[in-house]
Amino acid sequence: MYLRFVFFMIIFFNISINAQNSLPKGSIKGMVVDAETQAPLTGANIVILNTLMGAATDSLGNYVIKNVPAGSYVLQFHFIGYQTLTKTDIIVRPQRVTSVNCGLPESYLEENAVVVSAGYFDKQQQQPLSTISFSREEIRRAPGSAGDVSRIIMGLPSIAKVNDQSNSLIVRGGSPVENAFFIDNIEIPNINHFPTQGTSGGPIGLINVDFIDDVSFSAGGFSAAYGDRLSSVMDIKFREGNRERYDAQLDFNFAGFGGVFEGPLLNENSSFMISLRRSYLDLLIKAADIGTSVAPRYGDYQGKFVFDISPQHKLTFLGIFGDDHNNPDREAALENDMIVYGNQDIYENTAGINWRAIWNKNGYSNTSFSWTGSYFKEDYFETNSSIHLIKNRSTENSFKLRNINHIRINKNNAIEFGAEVKQTYIDYNNYFSEYTDAIGDSTSAFFINDRIDALKYGMFLNYLFNPVERLSATLGLRADYFTLNKNFHLAPRLALAYRLNPEITLNAAIGVYYQNLPLVLLSQNKKNKDIDDPRSVHYIFGIDYLLTPSTKLSMELYQKNYQNMPLDSQQPGLFLLDELFYRYGFFFNHGALNDKGSARSRGVEMIIQKKLAEEFYGLISASYFRSEYKIDNNWTDRVFDNRFIFGMEGGYKPGDNWEFSLRWIFAGGAPYTPFNISQSEQINRAVLDQNRINKARYPEYHSLNVRFDRRFHFEKSNLVAYLSVWNAYNRKNIASYFWNENENKKDVIYQWSTLPIIGLEFEF
Repeated sequence: MYLRFVFFMIIFFNISINAQNSLPKGSIKGMVVDAETQAPLTGANIVILNTLMGAATDSLGNYVIKNVPAGSYVLQFHFIGYQTLTKTDIIVRPQRVTSVNCGLPESYLEENAVVVSAGYFDKQQQQPLSTISFSREEIRRAPGSAGDVSRIIMGLPSIAKVNDQSNSLIVRGGSPVENAFFIDNIEIPNINHFPTQGTSGGPIGLINVDFIDDVSFSAGGFSAAYGDRLSSVMDIKFREGNRERYDAQLDFNFAGFGGVFEGPLLNENSSFMISLRRSYLDLLIKAADIGTSVAPRYGDYQGKFVFDISPQHKLTFLGIFGDDHNNPDREAALENDMIVYGNQDIYENTAGINWRAIWNKNGYSNTSFSWTGSYFKEDYFETNSSIHLIKNRSTENSFKLRNINHIRINKNNAIEFGAEVKQTYIDYNNYFSEYTDAIGDSTSAFFINDRIDALKYGMFLNYLFNPVERLSATLGLRADYFTLNKNFHLAPRLALAYRLNPEITLNAAIGVYYQNLPLVLLSQNKKNKDIDDPRSVHYIFGIDYLLTPSTKLSMELYQKNYQNMPLDSQQPGLFLLDELFYRYGFFFNHGALNDKGSARSRGVEMIIQKKLAEEFYGLISASYFRSEYKIDNNWTDRVFDNRFIFGMEGGYKPGDNWEFSLRWIFAGGAPYTPFNISQSEQINRAVLDQNRINKARYPEYHSLNVRFDRRFHFEKSNLVAYLSVWNAYNRKNIASYFWNENENKKDVIYQWSTLPIIGLEFEF
């Protein structure tokens, strides 16, 4: 089927090239605002570099550049008293509007000073540390991502390399539990299909990257505006739909097939954008009639609706819905060496509204109200014995009100403050059968029949100031209270940035972070609700060096100290939150937990990032780190301790139509605990060797992903065709070792072999 499709594409390309005799035209429009206060800037100049085209903003900060030939461009934004910013990868398509908004930060240098533009890197002055941003086009074309926003950032040095089959983010020695995701000021607990309950990880991304305007990812030291997470924050901004005409896009790729539809909703002051997608692997397997093979089935529906009440007030409605189904039977499990099989049906939903209000030229606020719900219906059976291991019936609902306000007092002083209230309703009706735990001990069967009705309160205050000309600082304090366990926390945070000169900036941060444990874990025993919440302290120091206007070097040193981590007294040598890696969830009886665990992570990271100012772009990254936890006063490696990671990705764009890109990642072998072979053979189940916890290591990981993109511009439509090859030289990377209960022996699971992916995006 793939060969037939490739043959068709070759013929189609040849025919299509003849249809491109002249380039059709599109337009660029957007808004230019003050990056700090969001107030519109009147009279800002916008120039398309290497052309004679440009525009200026009107009294509301809006601009439009019409009759731009279809292609790829670089835009530069100028305004007196503000830093110049340059945005690359602006794609103009036939008869379509490309929206490019820009927030300009105030200039920190005097007018008569010599200024070297750092405009290719759009960062927030007051919170620059450990943060990197990606534009819409950088997200779309990333090799090895398959349209998954989590996989796009896996080339960063702060992310441990886990497994190609999982997009779980392991940030600076953390775990998949410790990450937060926000879309347009609305929190999304998990942005994946088939989410691992109680965490932020999963195998396949849920978010449609065609909706994304930009992504900002913070690996540490984030401000007091974000709470209840120990490691990272991903802040995603969705673009708005076309307000002038109705557009459509049809997609076919690895994730499935679907479409995006957008246009004006009522008038030019409103817009809508909806997406519908469905996977197709199950349809192919059914059509091919290849026996017992089973593929998961999933789909998602997303929408954004925008209404401008006035130039100062905007309402945004957001909806993201996903449904996932996987139903392998015992015959398929035996054929594919699966330890368990069963039925999995998961539904996850988020809907919310955000009100953005610009009160005056010095202040604005964002206020959102949202609902998040998920339903898990899962039954798992042991393949060897057909024992019903797990029955999971979980209904999780929460309602959240979030408010953020920003007020600039004067040029050197500003405050940011806000509050959050979250009402949680959860029903657990779960059964876990008697089973052998990781160290070979028998655990009794137990039920969870628990209803949780609890409130979370949070408040924060940030003071942003410039005590001297070149020094900017953010002093923050956050307070949180959870009625379930009556835990109250105060978390102070401080971030500093000192500009030695226009090219070099020194950064530092220190902060305290708290997080509630997953409720599915706390519900296993009533005593668990009385333990303290995990706590981490971040220490970070870094330097940014602008090598050229489009190339930046960043280096950071960090240390994270963890306290109050949960431990299972029945398995004292294992770190409980790492069980997500080798047990795939909190689905085993742990009984009463204690909060005596401690851990630490420390390392050094380096990134060289080059924006697409001309024909080349790229990112080179490296890190050396250690991630450990304490057992009997001895430090032991955690399962995500790769120690060394090196990544290299980039691309070549010789013109508007062709693009070639690649990503190569090398990572040290992660630790694992070997099996106790004799005991495992005796009971024909995996039993870990308690005397060698995380003392062995997998072989080193490395893999190459390549991608080729070809654009076709027609009179009123646009086609993007691409071929991406994962693991191009077919490296046999080991995912894990497992105990093959069919043959009563140790066996191995490999990560993905060479995988070609063909995709089409047709816009009309």
